[in-house]
Amino acid sequence: MAVATLLFLSLTMQASAEAPSHAPGEHSPYAGRQRQELGALTDAQLDDLRVGRGMSFALPAELNGYPGPSHVLELAEGLELTPAQRRRTEALFAEMQAEAVRLGERLIDSERALEALFADGRAEPQSVMRATTEAARLRGELRATHLTYHLEMKQVLTAAQVARYSHLRGYGRDHDSRSGFTK
Repeated sequence: MAVATLLFLSLTMQASAEAPSHAPGEHSPYAGRQRQELGALTDAQLDDLRVGRGMSFALPAELNGYPGPSHVLELAEGLELTPAQRRRTEALFAEMQAEAVRLGERLIDSERALEALFADGRAEPQSVMRATTEAARLRGELRATHLTYHLEMKQVLTAAQVARYSHLRGYGRDHDSRSGFTK
């Protein structure tokens, strides 16, 4: 009797753990994603990767006093960039974007390869590990690219321009002791 009770409880707990997180009759939050180009990336993410947008990859830099080239160009007038600063910022932005587009395409290809393992029924632990590791490596490289250009951009600006950038971006005026500038 005790064994039967334990078996029943075990099966009940397993069934509830495997139950969908949505109510019966409701669609999964992933419904429709199978019609996207890639299930793991939204159409907006694909567009961002293809044109080299930052996708919030550089937030640790952005929020801690390391301006990004694209936003510096947007705020060029308010930052009172010198002609030399503008040229350097434009060059940094063009380099960053070219590198980000190249890496973004490679990341898309790696996600496509991962998805193909499952779509073709070839997924095995080793192949999945290789494919996910490659996708993660490329995502990390892309993020490092964006962060590195924020580092370079800060070297182009004066301390006053960095502080003005932070103000113009709406980050406030509190002093951030980690980066040594006034937000």
